[in-house]
Amino acid sequence: PIAMHIITQKRKKRNINCKKKQFMIRLKRIGEKKMKKENKDIVLAIGVIIIFIIYTMLIKTIDIKAIGPHYSKVGFATINQAFHNVTGMNEAWYKISKYLGILPLCIIGIYALIGCIQLIKRKKILKVDKPILTLGVFYIIVGIIYLFFEKVIVNYRPVLTNGKLEASFPSSHTVLAICVCASSVLISKYYIKNKKTLKIANIISYLLMILIVVSRLLSGVHWLTDIIGGILISISLVLFLKGNLPEMKKKGK
Repeated sequence: PIAMHIITQKRKKRNINCKKKQFMIRLKRIGEKKMKKENKDIVLAIGVIIIFIIYTMLIKTIDIKAIGPHYSKVGFATINQAFHNVTGMNEAWYKISKYLGILPLCIIGIYALIGCIQLIKRKKILKVDKPILTLGVFYIIVGIIYLFFEKVIVNYRPVLTNGKLEASFPSSHTVLAICVCASSVLISKYYIKNKKTLKIANIISYLLMILIVVSRLLSGVHWLTDIIGGILISISLVLFLKGNLPEMKKKGK
């Protein structure tokens, strides 16, 4: 009986160790899959940013003509001029894009408020939820890119702003709409647990994003190439964000 008891205990121990190993293997495989997915997003983001850089260089070299206000030069002039002739300057679409452009700023404010509340409660910035910290860094990068293109001017708008030339590439409204709305879709799943509410919130974000981009395109205050440039750089930034977000937990804040 003693020998049988020892054998039974050894078998139980062996089974427990075997289950532990299987569990660790599963965890490892899940981690590897997640890493591959993250790496894929980062690789795609790098690919898109390279396309954006090449695209920007082409704008500065191909079909450059003085078709803008005060004879300002624009690349891909034939295409840009043809598209602008179709849309013209549309005051209604301009106002729609202008007022809708306030909503992404409100979304930024909401996530900033969440981060501030967590920081006050938890006392340390590193204790703030990783998705919020990652989003904060993302917003800062978007802001830096905006300031960069305000100083490094690729081309000017097809219309004057208060009688002055203004930087036009890439479309800042397009970048703001796509970056903020798409990032909200990625982040909201960490905080909205009700599937129906989450779906509605995501639909609203997508609709807002599309409306701002389309209204900006039809307003005539940007060249067609400005909108495309804004879309390209926004896609790359959102992919970088997606590749750096933490794994979604079943239960958490």
